[in-house]
Amino acid sequence: MKILHSSDWHLGSSLYGHKRHEEFEAFLIWLARLIQTEQIDVLLVAGDIFDTSTPSNRTQGLYYQFLNIVTAIPGLQVIITAGNHDSPSLINAPQELLKHLHIHVFGSIPDNPEDEILVIDDDKDQPSLIVCAVPYLRDRDIRLSEPGESIEDKTQKLEKGVQEHYLQVVGIAKAKRDELGGQIPIVAMGHLFVSGGKTVDDDGVRELYVGNLARIKAENLCDGIDYLALGHLHVPQIISGKDSMRYCGSPIALGFGDAGEQKQVVIIDFESGSRIIRTISVPKFQDIRTLKGDIRSVENEIRSLIKLDHNVWIEVLFSGTHSASTVQAQLRELTDGTNVVLIRTKPLDVGNYEFKSEEESESLEVLSEMDVFQRCIDAENLPIEDRQELMDAFLEILHEMNEEDTLAE
Repeated sequence: MKILHSSDWHLGSSLYGHKRHEEFEAFLIWLARLIQTEQIDVLLVAGDIFDTSTPSNRTQGLYYQFLNIVTAIPGLQVIITAGNHDSPSLINAPQELLKHLHIHVFGSIPDNPEDEILVIDDDKDQPSLIVCAVPYLRDRDIRLSEPGESIEDKTQKLEKGVQEHYLQVVGIAKAKRDELGGQIPIVAMGHLFVSGGKTVDDDGVRELYVGNLARIKAENLCDGIDYLALGHLHVPQIISGKDSMRYCGSPIALGFGDAGEQKQVVIIDFESGSRIIRTISVPKFQDIRTLKGDIRSVENEIRSLIKLDHNVWIEVLFSGTHSASTVQAQLRELTDGTNVVLIRTKPLDVGNYEFKSEEESESLEVLSEMDVFQRCIDAENLPIEDRQELMDAFLEILHEMNEEDTLAE
């Protein structure tokens, strides 16, 4: 039984306002070909299929076009779980139809935890794999809110709820294995931030919940299983030094921060009682780079990039005393009409940068909600001891807004 682990496609996302439909389409075509070439039996997609809960028609078209292609691959089973960016009802809407095409989608946890368990047969109709298909666990799924709770109380309840849910589902999977007999491998899926996970600045990761980052131990979720397929973090990584607990990462760079990371998918091959895990590098479908230095050195780098035979998207982190508007105008004059696209400019050391009165205001396209709120706090000159409490409260509000399934009734 050969499995491919992917996650965090974020279809429909843009890079500071620049659409990326062609990149996503190129990746999905590449992935479909890889599945055929590697003779994959099961495709696991561990959450964040879309970048928002209300993806555009074009974005949804890419998703269904991919599913249509892979349904033609003989024997392939596809298992998709929703992430925190996804709308549970949107993912679940075609559930019954897709099931007939051997595509199993889990937008939210079902009423019966046993329904999160899938037994996959091999080409001889023998049970060969058990999958715990756990989607992103929302607050309302696993925690009862009580008046007067502190952030710490909410966090502890959330951690406990996540762990108890996994213990229950994995327990059912183990019982199913005992019932079927034999050493059938068990794989669990999850979309969350576990202890030991790492992010980089500007990698597109949205915090899942105030206070709970990196506190849930993966070992507590999957004791006795054979592989934990994680989603949410965009940098590929092994957790707790265990080869069998992994984030495969996003297939394309979702910010300049992770543009230097080699993107990958993971293949897990269970054969004759052994487990072989290897990674396949994902091609870079768009060249994305960060240029740093004074304006003269940056201009020289740009001239070198202009000589390349493909498009390059750049951000420029500049040093010196020039205003951002001056730097941007000068670099746009150099790049306009070329294969180099200037995405944004930013002072290299914001802390020591003196903004001038004529400075152009920042575009909301390059700021997150947290960036805007941080600037509001800074403008009020609030005491340091008050800032964290306000940031936590604001993050909790964002969390509740992001978890609302606007497409549900």
